[in-house]
Amino acid sequence: MAPRRGPDKSVNTHQQKGRKSTQRDRLLAGMVAGANKGGYLGATVSEVIAQAGVSRPTFYDYFADRDECFVACTEDVRSQLLGEVRSAVQTRPPEDALAAAIEALVAFAVAEPAQARFLMNEVLAGTAAALDVRDKGIAEIAQLIDRISGRASAEPIPDLPVAVAIGAIQRLLGSRLRRGERALGAALEDLLGWSQSYARPARASRWHTLTTAGAIAPSPFLPTTPARAPARLGRGRPRLPEEQVAENHRGRIMFATAQVIAERGYTAATIADITKLAGVDGRAFYRLFNDKQEVFDAIYEHGLQHTMATVARAYFAGDPWPERMWEALRVIAQSAQSNPAGTNLGLIAAYAVSPAAAQRAEDARATFTLFLQEGYRYEQQGGQPSALALEAIAASVFELVYRRARERASRDTARLLPHLAHLCLTPFMGVEDAELFIEEQLSDEQRKPPRRTAAKPKRAPVDKRARARGAQHIA
Repeated sequence: MAPRRGPDKSVNTHQQKGRKSTQRDRLLAGMVAGANKGGYLGATVSEVIAQAGVSRPTFYDYFADRDECFVACTEDVRSQLLGEVRSAVQTRPPEDALAAAIEALVAFAVAEPAQARFLMNEVLAGTAAALDVRDKGIAEIAQLIDRISGRASAEPIPDLPVAVAIGAIQRLLGSRLRRGERALGAALEDLLGWSQSYARPARASRWHTLTTAGAIAPSPFLPTTPARAPARLGRGRPRLPEEQVAENHRGRIMFATAQVIAERGYTAATIADITKLAGVDGRAFYRLFNDKQEVFDAIYEHGLQHTMATVARAYFAGDPWPERMWEALRVIAQSAQSNPAGTNLGLIAAYAVSPAAAQRAEDARATFTLFLQEGYRYEQQGGQPSALALEAIAASVFELVYRRARERASRDTARLLPHLAHLCLTPFMGVEDAELFIEEQLSDEQRKPPRRTAAKPKRAPVDKRARARGAQHIA
């Protein structure tokens, strides 16, 4: 009689691994569904397990908390998208690398709308770790394209910073998926046409790398010194009208909120952090604001209105249209450099605050296209960009500034003004005319005298012995 065999442990182990893999996949799918339904804040553990159909203990078998699951989901979708892009790019000629990647992005959005929306839109509201994964994925795609397109020599390729272009296209697709649009395939032709408007022989490529230019003269429409928080009031009961005290506290709270959010992110920022940095107590905070979102809304609206008004003044001071764009972009670049906390609020934190705040950020991007539309009336050498191309240009400008803010490289954003001008002007003017204009502007920049700040009045020399005698007399 054959000996009785025990249970096949290898089979059981394989089944357990398969079940665990399936449960993890279900949790990741639950995170995608939860985030697409209620945004990052709505993708709670309760929502994820409800969408996944698993128990709470099962969730914690795989993830320590909601954020770890969110980041893991971002990694998973990023990996899938990278695989799709790699397969598409490797089967095409080197000069078609960017076009193949754009086609793969659009195809992914059409075939996997839930996952594409999660990665391209909802992740923008996530933690710094999730944004790191998003930006890493874009950088990987850009490196792949640059490596393959580098094999081209005489053939024309789009001459623009590829990571900026890929990030911009993801923003456009993500916005459309959030709005429920499904006919995304129709956007492909316009996006390909936009990228091709920057084409030039690969050996003559100039704008692939974000190399900073020389010193750019400060815009006369911006203050010579950045805005600062109001000075703290002295100790004890201030001898000021109540309205002045409230205005002082309000200003300090707003500045402190912007700083705390820039350093810690919106979600991690607490009212205790804000009041400590502002030097006010909690009672003063709640007399002026209901919560930190109300402070954010006040900062954002004030900053947006001020920035757009300043950009508009600079724009209409120039003539013809290319000079108008140059001056408007100078304000945008120099504002981003001088006020990194404000840039963080407008381009990063806004997505984490609420869907309404995220929509305001996208509305600001749409408003920028109004400055581009005058290019249609300018004598064109490059052709007529489509309406979607204008959106892609605006998204590229915002993506470039966003990347500098995330890389903590805002200190040299002003010197990327030529890159911003290239992104905006080339689709209208053509590569050669746009580059000639930019060279002329840079040459003019070198001839401009440095902007001077108002000289401080000199103090009369102090006779220390006389001051000492006066002090003794008073005593």
